[in-house]
Amino acid sequence: MTFSLIGRCARTGQFGMVVSSSSPAVAARCAHVRAGVGAVASQNVTDPALGPLLLDRLESGRTAQEALTEVIANQDHIDYRQLLVVDRHGGVALHSGKQVLGVWGSVMGTDCAAGGNLLSSDQIPAAMVAAFEASTGDLAERLMLALEAGLAAGGEAGPVYSAGIKVADRLSWPLVDLRIDWSDTPIEDLRAAWMVYQPQASAYVQRAEDPTRAPSYGVPGDE
Repeated sequence: MTFSLIGRCARTGQFGMVVSSSSPAVAARCAHVRAGVGAVASQNVTDPALGPLLLDRLESGRTAQEALTEVIANQDHIDYRQLLVVDRHGGVALHSGKQVLGVWGSVMGTDCAAGGNLLSSDQIPAAMVAAFEASTGDLAERLMLALEAGLAAGGEAGPVYSAGIKVADRLSWPLVDLRIDWSDTPIEDLRAAWMVYQPQASAYVQRAEDPTRAPSYGVPGDE
């Protein structure tokens, strides 16, 4: 019930994930990123605990494939899970169990991977990877373009109702963490939210690190 892409920016070292689904609040369960470590998508009859487990192993020095091999070897019900992992070097690993729903697929790319289930076509992940690889600029924008390409290529077999994007930069908290938890047009709404947030993202980082040098809040009494 989901299509997603995880990605790494080789220029900045950022990691990100973008996702959409017919289920509500999909990004709350499926999107996992950690600064300097990697990104994970945990989807299809989702176990959100798998994201942190994989990130912990990446942080300990495992490659994406090593981390994935260790985790799936010790988990019950792993045949119901679909997992995508990218590590700090751009290495990618994929798992889709025997119980993945409907038409599904997953594709590796340069510094990225895409996957989905209950898709309109097994070509959706390839369309997302192609869009990501062809794009330049901010990682979050590249992720959004990949998600929109997945929708344009057919997306899920039915309508989607939620979407989200999460990007880790160099801090312990996400640089970008935007969610549309329920909407008839979640990807379009996520695009609108990103266009509002994009020009303000760096200011929120500055306010956290040194509010004395941060941009004005633009409220009465602010100097």
